[in-house]
Amino acid sequence: MLDSGVGGLSVLDDVRGLLPAIDISYVADNAGFPYGTKTEMEVATRVCALLGRLTERLGPDLIVIACNTASTIALAHARAVLDVPVVGTVPAIKPAAEASRGRVIGVLGTMATVRQPYVARLSADHAADCRVLLHGSARLVELAEAQLRGERVTAADVAPELAGLTSQPGGDRIDQVVLACTHFPLLLPQLQAAAPAMGFVDGGPGIARRVAHLLGAKGQQGEGRGLALFTRQDEQVDALAPALHRYGLTIQH
Repeated sequence: MLDSGVGGLSVLDDVRGLLPAIDISYVADNAGFPYGTKTEMEVATRVCALLGRLTERLGPDLIVIACNTASTIALAHARAVLDVPVVGTVPAIKPAAEASRGRVIGVLGTMATVRQPYVARLSADHAADCRVLLHGSARLVELAEAQLRGERVTAADVAPELAGLTSQPGGDRIDQVVLACTHFPLLLPQLQAAAPAMGFVDGGPGIARRVAHLLGAKGQQGEGRGLALFTRQDEQVDALAPALHRYGLTIQH
């Protein structure tokens, strides 16, 4: 399971809930963090090269790109060069549109994700009768990482990022928000406190079901082990150890 940081823990939580026995290696590419401010070429090149090395080293049965930015940019490339099934993370626009009564939905992601043609295609395919408003936020990624290091994050901290959606024309009618970055569900309590009238939707449960389907019987095997690997070792990694332990992960140096 790969992400630029610790956002993919929200996906890991859903996968682990469905498949408690499987062994998971969680890779945080903190040397490349954040992906959301990089160019498409930088993300595609880095993700494919890293997944290639990880596949050789770890020999996984399946790979999850637990990052919306990396998935919307590099998923097709990764599937073309790897012999292992690769599951991506895409914005949950379809379930948000299904749940929306006011037919105005927000998509909150990184700047790189919200500008992808893939997002526009998802909106056209699954939310054609909705007004879809987009906002890219690097700040929420930083806040999610800070929270997992033990720093306090409040509703007031996330409110300006939601305002990036609601201040747009029609934004006052948003009733569903797609959390199109795996970091953002880690801040769900704060987001709900800042906007109690809104629903928040993410793709984690759907990814877990897809992983279970592809693994089949292998999804019932394993010892429930969890390893966390980082592409750069620094003091911030050590600060994450308690939070990672809560997700069943041990840092491998």
